[in-house]
Amino acid sequence: MANFYVVATPIGNLEDITLRAIRILGEVDLILAEDTRVTRKLLDHYNIKTRTQSYHSQSKLSKIDQIIKMIEEGKNIALVSDAGTPTISDPGMLLISKIKEHFKDEVSIVPIPGASAVITALSASGVPSSEFLFLGFLPHKKGRETLFREITESARTVVFYESPHRIIKTLTSLNEHIPNRNVVVARELTKIYEELVSGTPEELLAYFEINTDKVRGEFVVIVEAK
Repeated sequence: MANFYVVATPIGNLEDITLRAIRILGEVDLILAEDTRVTRKLLDHYNIKTRTQSYHSQSKLSKIDQIIKMIEEGKNIALVSDAGTPTISDPGMLLISKIKEHFKDEVSIVPIPGASAVITALSASGVPSSEFLFLGFLPHKKGRETLFREITESARTVVFYESPHRIIKTLTSLNEHIPNRNVVVARELTKIYEELVSGTPEELLAYFEINTDKVRGEFVVIVEAK
């Protein structure tokens, strides 16, 4: 039977890809990509000619059936996300679950490790990370306050992702719940304007309110334990 590869790709800098990932992406019959245009830039950079097909959060269940059929035909397939490791705050989890359910142990799900924004941010944060709680993207409304209370009481470092549209709102909420706690905000990791800023929520709010041009890109927020 075929193999199904879960391949981590760079979160920004295209050089942050493993030799193994380059080889696998060049050998498989098909690459499933969150956005084929984004993935094609990476593939072109490494002269990889493998065919791509979209698979994302809006894909219908019929797309999973098509993928399962291709695996039954013996095709080796790789799954990538736009950036980082697939299935981590990413729709690929459902696909892998369905493949496992259908094939049991007949198909190997092979992880090809690499870049991850949460690990990258933690490694340079100076915050204790032997234990941490990862929350992915915080909900927009329902359950949001419950999570902030959980962050407030956490005995472990807490890490989550945030968008530029909500980072100010999030820092405001952190300032209400934990005004004296140390927080690290990492943005544009591995890219030209990469930045890690630390301080209390109030200090970070002041920083981004002054530097409004920096409220852009993708954010990783790290909160020290209680």
